[in-house]
Amino acid sequence: MAPSPTQDKPSLRITRHYDVAPEKVWRAWTDPQALSHWFGPGEPGSVTQAELDVREQGHWRVAFRTQDGQEHEVAGTYQEVIENRKLCFTWAWRSTPERVSLVTIELRSTVQGTELEFRHDRFFDRAAQENHHRGWVATFAKLDEFLA
Repeated sequence: MAPSPTQDKPSLRITRHYDVAPEKVWRAWTDPQALSHWFGPGEPGSVTQAELDVREQGHWRVAFRTQDGQEHEVAGTYQEVIENRKLCFTWAWRSTPERVSLVTIELRSTVQGTELEFRHDRFFDRAAQENHHRGWVATFAKLDEFLA
């Protein structure tokens, strides 16, 4: 049996633990004002627009500015929404709308807070995966600080 096209696509995984309830982590991802504080690899508050219709088949869009002054916009559609537990959405840059990838965030309540498992799948190629990895590492550093 030949592998499916999505199995051949690069992906990345990030796991984090936060000393807060899943509801607070969920809010960071689903409330436009909260997300605007930490999203993107630029300075805190670099988000210029955040529109989130958090429901299955709802659309989302975020525009932000990076440290070098470049403006970026990414958008998609929510595929699965289980409040305080799971968020799955498509991801496509305005500059390359044909390159649709998939982000899945799963939250698990722990004795000491919340475990977040982040997956970004179906990258166009290894270069896209590496670029996103750098961006997500910087973005998660800001989320870590926001939730501290």
